[in-house]
Amino acid sequence: MIAPAASPSPVRQIVFAVAPHLVLLDACGPLEAFWRAELEMRQARNSAGDEPVAYRTRVASIEGGTLPTHVGLPVVVERLDALESEPIDTIVVAGTFVADQMVLDPQLVKWLERMAPRVRRVCSVCVGAFYLAAAGLLEGRRATTHWRSADELARRFPSIQVDADPIFVRDVRGGRAVWTSAGVTAGIDLALALIEEDFGHELAMLAARRLVVFMKRPGGQSQFSATLDAQQCATAEFDTLHAWMVTNLRGDLSVERLAERVRMSPRTFARRYVDAVGRTPAKTVEALRLEAAARSLAQSRRPMKRIALDCGFGTEQNLRRAFVRRFGVPPLSYRERFAPINAAG
Repeated sequence: MIAPAASPSPVRQIVFAVAPHLVLLDACGPLEAFWRAELEMRQARNSAGDEPVAYRTRVASIEGGTLPTHVGLPVVVERLDALESEPIDTIVVAGTFVADQMVLDPQLVKWLERMAPRVRRVCSVCVGAFYLAAAGLLEGRRATTHWRSADELARRFPSIQVDADPIFVRDVRGGRAVWTSAGVTAGIDLALALIEEDFGHELAMLAARRLVVFMKRPGGQSQFSATLDAQQCATAEFDTLHAWMVTNLRGDLSVERLAERVRMSPRTFARRYVDAVGRTPAKTVEALRLEAAARSLAQSRRPMKRIALDCGFGTEQNLRRAFVRRFGVPPLSYRERFAPINAAG
């Protein structure tokens, strides 16, 4: 339970600036995260009634009214110009469906140019980053977007340091923070990070629990899951094997042991695995172990020796070598960057 503050925190008004053919989850995912945080705060303060105590969220477009979405379900939104006189804390630009080219609404770009200097934070989900870029809000900054659109963002806006790997990026320049996130569900991770910045780690974790999200992922975690990548590349014959590997990282994952699991000779298994997945079994094992170690570093304060053992590296030295080779930084530096101060043990 969150301890009620001595004096109520100011309510933060979050405006979702949306355009036609909105990707619903880009907006609905973060909206749910903010609402769940609001519910937790109400419960902590025994607050009844309709007045918010943490967040007031609004969804608005240039025209307002009925807005088409990419899945065909229309939504009713407010007009952005009707909100300009209100105290907006954060603007979030949600993504829209992208076919061959990202076509921007020039009026929304102009609204962002006008309003961004007045607010504390500006954020984007998925290809919403294109709107921030067109409004000049990402000039010289590091940013991310959905991995499929990263090359196009870099091509159209060469002054931006586009990084296709992270789930979200927080770039602070001149005292102003601009947040960009990857696609779809990454918007939930972005919202949880904003909640943590506003009200602390505990509230963010409670909101994540209400959303039944397995964990609150740090922004530096890759958009690409090692498990998902292996399953996507492989044929069905190795799906069960990959699921077993994830739950047995500490055990023997040698080629011989894996071949035994799928009832093949080691030589046949190694050849067929490379043909199906595009990399050796050893590369997949290391990727899965590194992903688990990075998650543990970001979510806990467990000793390095324990993480090395549980993730199958055996020793801290082995973990460190593999970590530096993959991430370019030692494990402790990664933890300092991504773990919350009061991470669990």
